[in-house]
Amino acid sequence: MAAYGVFIVLFVLVIFILQLIITWRIASKAGYAGVLSLLMLVPFVNFIIILIFAFAEWPIEARLRACLAGGGGMIPPGAMPPPPGGAPMRIQ
Repeated sequence: MAAYGVFIVLFVLVIFILQLIITWRIASKAGYAGVLSLLMLVPFVNFIIILIFAFAEWPIEARLRACLAGGGGMIPPGAMPPPPGGAPMRIQ
């Protein structure tokens, strides 16, 4: 019976760590600080963070829009290119 309890504790710990890694990566890719994912551990705050990720404009989206609008079609490395039919890209 004790082995079953140890297995459950290890399983929950692995899921907990995996959840932190996943939310850290999502926050980083969206342009937010990865530390924001630690707020996912706080009850009720985690729901607010999910809403922010879902409905707020991500910093990476704002930077991409600013780059495409004022950069003369130049796209920095790592940014997404414009959709098909958009302005042509110039390569430096």
